[in-house]
Order: sequence, then C-alpha cells, then structure tokens
Amino acid sequence: MEGEIKKLINVWLSVIASLCYSYFFSSKLPKDLLVALSSALVRVLIGLELERPSDEPYFATSLQDFWGRRWNLAVTNILRHTVYKPVRSASAAVIGSKWAPLLAVLTSFLVSGLMHELLFYFVTGATPTWEMTSFFVLHGVCVVVEMGVKRALTDRWRLHWAVSGPLTVGFVMVTSFWLFFPPIVRNGIDVKVIKEFQLFTEFLRSTTKLSDFVG
Repeated sequence: MEGEIKKLINVWLSVIASLCYSYFFSSKLPKDLLVALSSALVRVLIGLELERPSDEPYFATSLQDFWGRRWNLAVTNILRHTVYKPVRSASAAVIGSKWAPLLAVLTSFLVSGLMHELLFYFVTGATPTWEMTSFFVLHGVCVVVEMGVKRALTDRWRLHWAVSGPLTVGFVMVTSFWLFFPPIVRNGIDVKVIKEFQLFTEFLRSTTKLSDFVG
C-alpha cells in the first residue's frame, strides 16, 4: 500500500512539474523557442522539419480544441488522414453527411486507445486492462456530445473561455487519473521514466565535464 502511494505521488509530482515547466517557458521565453531550436538542429543535421508536439494544451477551451488543435499534433494529423477522413468519406453514403463526422471521431478515438494499449503491452508485457482504451473512448463520446451541443445551440449561447477552459483541463486531468494513469502506476512506468531521466541528466553532466577537461 505504501509503495502504491509513493508511485501515485511520483505521478502527481511529474504532472505538476510538467505543467509548471510548460507554463514557465510559455510565459518567460519567446513562444516555441525550444522547439524552434530543436527544429533548427534537426534541419541542419538531417534536413527535416519538425512539427510542434503540442500547442499550449493547458489553454484549451473545449475537448475539441484540446484533442483536435492542441495536444500531440503529430498523432492528431496521422489519425486525421488515416482514420477520420477515410471513415467519414466511407460512412457518409451509408449514414449521411450529418452523422458521418461523429462516427469518424469515435473511430479515431477508438483506434488511438487500441494503439496506446498495444504500445503499453509491448513496453510492459502486462495483460491489457483496457483502461487506456476506455479513456479514449470516453473522450471520443464526450467530443461527439460536445459537437452535437454546439451544433444545436449554434452561436446562441457559449461558455466564456474563463469557464470552459478550467472545465476542459479539469475533465482531462480527472479522467486521466481515473483511467489513463493507473496502469502506468501499477507497472512502475513512472518510476522507470524518472530513473531514465536521471541517468540521461547524469550522462549529459559527465559529457559536459569531459568536454571541459579535454578543452
């Protein structure tokens, strides 16, 4: 029991540190400076352009905004072209153009959940509990409901961003700790990530000391 509590505390600290880190750099440094530097380095070394991984997801004002325009943009674009658009196009002739986007959204979230489950299985070897899949399916359903509500209300009534923003981020956080993080904590992935980060930091320090010594 004590070990599980320590693991949960580690996850909480990691999430809080990540949010603080993201907020600090978004408020104190020029926007996307670090990503720009990384992109420049990759461009010089191998001639490729890097996409921004995310676009200030903590400022999302809806689940559509969070998943569609802010969080994990590379995966979002992949799912958009490989799942969402094909499903929407194929299903439009069967269920109509009004309902096809909703089915495409649900399918995209289902595929995302299954891919997370598969990746987690390869990393840990643990039997799938389908919690991660449930997390993404839940969010897919909520996005579909959100789309339906927006379509019904059009521009007649909308929550102010100061209200919808905290509600969105809060919902993502609560459901993450309910469904997404438990398998990570149970299998000690959070501890492994922290240890690997510490080893990487020590490696960088030793490399810096060696270069100073040689220089």
